[in-house]
This record gives sequence, C-alpha cells and structure tokens, in this order.
Amino acid sequence: MLKMIRSEWIKIRRSVVWLLSGVSPIIALAIGTFGYRPKGGFPWEEMLSLLSALHAMLFLPLLAGVYAALLCRYEHAAGGWKQMLAMPVSRTQVYFAKFVILMLLLAVTQALLLIVLLIIGATHGIGSPIPWGTLFASFAGGWLACLPLAALQLFVSVAFQSFAAPLAVNVILTIPNVLVVNSERFGPYYPWAQPMLAMLPRTDYGFGAFHLSMETLAAVVLGSFCVFFAAGWAYFTNKPV
Repeated sequence: MLKMIRSEWIKIRRSVVWLLSGVSPIIALAIGTFGYRPKGGFPWEEMLSLLSALHAMLFLPLLAGVYAALLCRYEHAAGGWKQMLAMPVSRTQVYFAKFVILMLLLAVTQALLLIVLLIIGATHGIGSPIPWGTLFASFAGGWLACLPLAALQLFVSVAFQSFAAPLAVNVILTIPNVLVVNSERFGPYYPWAQPMLAMLPRTDYGFGAFHLSMETLAAVVLGSFCVFFAAGWAYFTNKPV
C-alpha cells in the first residue's frame, strides 16, 4: 500500500497540480489584503469568515474534482489501467492510494490558506492571541468535509475517460452552492456545501444553515462519504479494463 502511495506521489510531484493548489490561497491573499475591514472584537474570526466564503464555497469543491481528474489522467491515457493492474497490486490498493493522495492535495491547499491568513493578519497588524483552536477546527473541519466530495469525484474520474467530463459534473454541482449553502433545508445535506459550513467559525451561525451543529454536520459528512466511497470502490473493483 505504501509503495502504491509513493508511486502516485511520483506521478504528480512535477505536475501542474502544485500550481493549482496555490490558486485559491493567492486569490484569498488579494481579498484579505485589500478587502478586509475589522468590524468587531474578533478580527481573526472575521478574516477567517471572509476567506472561507469564496474558498470553501467554490474553490475547494472545484479543486477536489480537478485533483481527482488529474490523478486518473495517466491511467486513462494509452491503456494505463491495464499496465497498472498487470502489476502485483490489487484494485483496492490502487483505489485507496489515489484517494489518499487526493486528500493530501486538499490538505496542502488548506495549509497554504492557513499560511495566507496568518500573513494577512500580520499585514493588518492583528496581534495575539491567535485563536489556534478556532483556526484548527475550521481548516481541519473544511478538509474533513471534503471526504464525500473527494470520494464522489474519484468515482466519477475513474468512470469517465474524458478529462473534461468529471470537471463538468463538478462545476454543475458546485455552482448551486451560492444558493444551497443558505438553505436550512438543503444546505446540511448537500455535499458541496459542507466544506463551507464546516469552515465558518461557530460564532457565525445566525441564519440559514449556519446554525447547524457539528454533530449533525459530522454525521452527514461521514454518512455520505461511506456511501460515495463504497460505490466508487465497488465500481472500480468490477470495472473491465
């Protein structure tokens, strides 16, 4: 299993994926530097809300799809699946390795955004104490909320040979976030809305789905992840190549 993860890492270590991982943090840096205006006594939380709005609502779900498509691009080209599965590895190992790398790439994106937030805070002269607990809960929560998205996007990327098809599916399902995320009825159960709900500081709950408890959010994320991952794994293990 570790060899498969290392193999997947070698494939992407010099790819365009690293440039893509910095797109959202760079945009967040511009937004935070020029658009942040302190309004109350919780500057770090206010800045976190500002950066999370666009990042977790649009870019993070989109990046999950882009990363998944890139991870499967090599195997879809020139009979790559046949070559890989001809090696002494199981399909389960291959699928799990790709999912692990996909989640690592999303973790890198989250880490870069955290660094950007700290830079913006220093630029605006926001001092201590830095609410590390709140920041960790937000960034880790946003990353964990991507589990069902990553599972579903890996499923779609494995199923479609076209690089554009899974991206189109992801874009179509991400755009409604602008409306769905504010819906108390649909927001908590829509996988693409969950990263934003998880990243917003708890003090931001006040309307729509923002008052959703962490227990409910965790149950929804874990449940949808199990369904999507099991479906993708079952499809891949039975997929003819």
